[in-house]
Amino acid sequence: MKTSIKARVATFSGAAGAATLLAVMVASPASAETTVDRPDSFTSAFSAAATPDQVVGPDGALAPGQPGATGTFNLMINSDLDVVCYDITLNNVTAPYQSKAKTSTHLHEAAKGESGPPRLAFPNPEGEGTATSSGCMQGPFTTGLMGDNGKDTGEGFTLKQIEANPAGFAADTHTSAFVPGAVRGQLTMLPMGGVDTGVAVGPAAAPGVVLPVALGALGVAALGTVVVVRARTRNS
Repeated sequence: MKTSIKARVATFSGAAGAATLLAVMVASPASAETTVDRPDSFTSAFSAAATPDQVVGPDGALAPGQPGATGTFNLMINSDLDVVCYDITLNNVTAPYQSKAKTSTHLHEAAKGESGPPRLAFPNPEGEGTATSSGCMQGPFTTGLMGDNGKDTGEGFTLKQIEANPAGFAADTHTSAFVPGAVRGQLTMLPMGGVDTGVAVGPAAAPGVVLPVALGALGVAALGTVVVVRARTRNS
């Protein structure tokens, strides 16, 4: 049988690990995600290469993104804890940002070429020319945008939904000049080299997709290196 979640997170060590474990144990946000420290392990990892030609408007039709702009969205998930760590880099995306949601940088539940509601709202990247945003947050999640049902589009969403269908999610950012989106990209799962053993290997590049050389603040040194994602034990 599988070990419990408590047993897995008990591998945290040191002051930073203790702080993370304490945050996981006591945090119980009622209506919005909580900023947390990076957990010791992850259940999955994803990347999206965002370009202006992939932007889709709210009517489901292709919309022009910002010419020459690109973006990379790296996500590492611990779905047991409902924690996502993000490392976002935008190049040549011109501020100001603009969105009816609480931020302008999102993960939408939307298949390729389709529109869909935002489920996660990330802090907008900051910087001139190259803008970045990184950190970790724990659900329950909110976007600040009300859906047709009158509820926040993040309400009831969990990270397990991404793991169940990563191709059904797209990352983007919105600006005042390109309100439907400056850039957008579909999520691609980073292949796991035996999840049961807690080992992930570098991703295989898909045609037309530029995958990141490193996951920066998420702690993955480089593609092709071995990354400990999750350790699970079973009793046979």
